[in-house]
Amino acid sequence: MTKILFVAPAQSDGGLDRPALEALAAAKTLAESASAEFKVGVFGADVQTAAGIAAGAGAEVFTIQNPELAAPRYATDAAAMEALCKAAGADVVVAAADSRMSRIAAGVAQRLGGKADTQLTGLSFENGKVVAARWFYRQRMVGKIARQAAPWIVTVAPGCFEPYTGQASDAAGAAVDLTIGENLLRTKTLRVDAPSSEEQTIRPDAELLFVAGAGWTKKQADGASHVPEAGEIILEFLDKAKASLGSSKSLVDMGGEGQDVLPFLTHMHQVGQTGATPRHPKGLATCCHGEEPHVVGWRFINERRAVNLDAGCGWAQGKADVLYVADAFAVMRKVSELLAK
Repeated sequence: MTKILFVAPAQSDGGLDRPALEALAAAKTLAESASAEFKVGVFGADVQTAAGIAAGAGAEVFTIQNPELAAPRYATDAAAMEALCKAAGADVVVAAADSRMSRIAAGVAQRLGGKADTQLTGLSFENGKVVAARWFYRQRMVGKIARQAAPWIVTVAPGCFEPYTGQASDAAGAAVDLTIGENLLRTKTLRVDAPSSEEQTIRPDAELLFVAGAGWTKKQADGASHVPEAGEIILEFLDKAKASLGSSKSLVDMGGEGQDVLPFLTHMHQVGQTGATPRHPKGLATCCHGEEPHVVGWRFINERRAVNLDAGCGWAQGKADVLYVADAFAVMRKVSELLAK
């Protein structure tokens, strides 16, 4: 019988974050459709809450609890995942495609003599075998993958599955031994510098994706550019709407061309075929022209709207559900004013 294992690190509160809950739901559904043994492995400094969630999902739970697993570190994380895979005897290993699991998936597969595939968007059981789906060629084609190698480690992209919401259990799980020697502790975490949740501009769980285009930094009707004002308008809207911020490639690249830029934008905000493909329910593009390379990143946005002064821009060519032909400065000021009320 096929053995399917879900692996995740416990968060600082001992639980699982949204990407992990989505991957847990994907693994659970796959195990049920394949009539496979469903197992879960969790590791971290405190794993009790995560183990309870996994047990509530009907899985056999394996845990590794050690203070050295609190912070991400390749050596210790990979050792923990390897030990959990061996303890479970897994054929297929499912994890979230977050930064921590993506860093170690391929290395653990190599250690165990298996294979790894990442950023998958679908998992199913077809014709007696596990089949994974993912997008290819700049997300213009979807392909299906099946492998005979075991273990097959797969990571699923956030936003592709509904998160697991079942009741937790009191089960603690079976503890797996892992010796963490000095050879695994050469990398040290000195401190964690992170902005407060109010200062974050990338919010994966936000209902709305707000994308700023290069038009925000161009000359306006008075013949002058107003970059500082543009920044204030954008940040005010993000704060009031609790939206996530994205950007077109042209706007992000301006920083390397010596032009005035919005100081809070980085390449992490870039949306498109060379950037991110977010999965927010709604999207609002402002001052960008809806060109094909940029619109590719909007593939998974359910409702798309745009604000642009050019009625003939790419968004008007069937790429947006609604196009507002208007000045984004005036529109977003008014929207923030209404949100404040």
